Amino acid sequence: MTLSTIFEWLESTALAAVIQESAYGFPLVVALHILGLTLSVGTLVWVDLRLLGLSLRGMRVSEVYRGLAPWFAAGFLMMFASGAVLFTAYATSAYANVFFRIKMLALLLAALNAVAFHFVGGRRSTAWDAAPRPPATVRIAGLASLLLWVTVIVAGRLMSYTMFSSP
Repeated sequence: MTLSTIFEWLESTALAAVIQESAYGFPLVVALHILGLTLSVGTLVWVDLRLLGLSLRGMRVSEVYRGLAPWFAAGFLMMFASGAVLFTAYATSAYANVFFRIKMLALLLAALNAVAFHFVGGRRSTAWDAAPRPPATVRIAGLASLLLWVTVIVAGRLMSYTMFSSP
């Protein structure tokens, strides 16, 4: 079974038909996707700004993270689920779009950055957790996160403007 076959099958499902053919399916799922993105990235930005030492300097990094984690996790789940539904409806067009590929690569790199920070940088957080300006490696992780999420957002917008255009 090839990717092309899988994508064509996805586009033939009942879920895909609801998104492709109903008057409200596509706009509602896109709205959920944008709301999830706003909730996820909008709260994650504060964590990243704290990692950079640019905001909330009077709070421990761990406090900022713990306070916002449920919100950015819920937003990410909403964004991921709605994105999967949208992909189901337009899998072949999305996969062929260069901005979709950039978006997926940036998402993967953002996830790897978060995992690396959590398991490497986070282990030593007791030494810098309360510092107004964390160490350079922590600031780099925060900056990388911000840049990768900006890339995800910009690529997603460019994808939506180019995916359905005729050649």
